Amino acid sequence: MKKPGKTGISAFFVLFVLFLLIFSAGAAQAAEKGKHFLWRVRSGNSTAYLLGSIHVLKKDFYPLSKAIEDAFAGSSVLAVEANIDDVSRIDVTNMIGKAMYPAGDTVDKHLSPETYELLKKELEADGLPLGLVAMQRPWFIALTLTSFELLKAGYDPAYGIDQHFISEAEGKKKIVELEGFDYQVNLLSGLPEKEQEVFLLSTMKDLNTLDQDADRLVSAWKAGDTQAVASLISSDEQEAGMSPVYDKVLYDRNRKMADKVEGLLRKGQTAFVVVGAGHLVGEKGIVEILRERGYRVDQL
Repeated sequence: MKKPGKTGISAFFVLFVLFLLIFSAGAAQAAEKGKHFLWRVRSGNSTAYLLGSIHVLKKDFYPLSKAIEDAFAGSSVLAVEANIDDVSRIDVTNMIGKAMYPAGDTVDKHLSPETYELLKKELEADGLPLGLVAMQRPWFIALTLTSFELLKAGYDPAYGIDQHFISEAEGKKKIVELEGFDYQVNLLSGLPEKEQEVFLLSTMKDLNTLDQDADRLVSAWKAGDTQAVASLISSDEQEAGMSPVYDKVLYDRNRKMADKVEGLLRKGQTAFVVVGAGHLVGEKGIVEILRERGYRVDQL
């Protein structure tokens, strides 16, 4: 797998996909023993494969199973949430404006005193200067803290499943976006300030066990065990104030991405779709949405 170069823009995207790693899960059902985090969707003569992604991984995660690589090899289209490598489509001005406060404004003016004190303690414990995040909006601070912990644990977005297949597809297959980078940034930055603060609080609560949770997530993914994935993450939704955040960041997106998968099926091409693993599981996940719409969906 080709390892991409690091740019300022891609570094920002790293932070965003780390958010998806932690956040993209809901209630799920257990997979049958021996299954992969891979589903086949069929409609007439059309087929789409749905692969759950982990967006940051370690080099030793690879190689992937033959079943997954064969499904990719037999597809003519790769569909991803956002094409990490296509930086030309990123509106940098929009990105910076949505992640940072304007000159003269700082995050302490937008958080409760209690949350701000917790943030200062967390930064001190991590050896990070307060100035690093002073002008960042709460949703982006959550990503900064998350990325710092996972990178310390050896997890690298260069080895994420999305990046693996984007690198493999370049010059060989058509790559389409289900959402796009700007859409995702606008979604997070559009959360009301109170919801951004709740998200930041939830993130700080989980930082101490983040590396262990990531290890357990990888093990569950390899086993095709959706219940184990859900048990690691879904409890966040039950925390005070988190339900509306989940509705916007997970469930609304699931419905829209299911629409996009339907569009790919109507075109009659075999598509290989890679989205955050949590988007595929649970009663409100893409798999169940497509089943309810009459498609045959089987976990492989």
